[in-house]
Amino acid sequence: MSYTQMRSYSSHIAINLATRRLSFYEGDRLTRTYPVGVGKTATPTPVGDFTVVVKIINPGGGLGSRWMGLSIPSGNYGIHGTNNPSSIGGYVSNGCIRMYNQDIEELFPKVQIGTPVVIRLGTIGDKSGNNLIQNQAGVHVHIVQTGETLWKIAARYGKTLDYLLSVNNINNPDIIFPGQQIVIPE
Repeated sequence: MSYTQMRSYSSHIAINLATRRLSFYEGDRLTRTYPVGVGKTATPTPVGDFTVVVKIINPGGGLGSRWMGLSIPSGNYGIHGTNNPSSIGGYVSNGCIRMYNQDIEELFPKVQIGTPVVIRLGTIGDKSGNNLIQNQAGVHVHIVQTGETLWKIAARYGKTLDYLLSVNNINNPDIIFPGQQIVIPE
């Protein structure tokens, strides 16, 4: 999918595993942030750029009231509700992203099949306006600004495009958007 094709979607989702927050964007505007439960150490949530591939109402089991399956090739991962609301905010799942049922019910109708979902480690945001931040592990993270390309980001930090693609698990350099985190290895 090209950047132009991705931009044809009116929304995208960004998940920050460090803060355990899911952010929903309409265009370039952040419209809502939700607390989530994510994968535990033994079964971490995969990091990368994915899309929503299936949506199910009342999927059954412990998946709560809604399921949005993701295009993660290494397994059956999704964003879903939960019958265990006390798990929200923790590292508790087998890799899926858990939401309160009322939150997934609010989000579900706003998300289309094909909606981009970006899952990253690290801390998003820097109140000083600096778009290069450092998370708890000492990894630098660049927050993509409007008009930036991955080629420009790679050149700015003296890295090759292929290296940034590999480190960030990005398949297509045309698919980045404002607010997305790009890990910049030292």
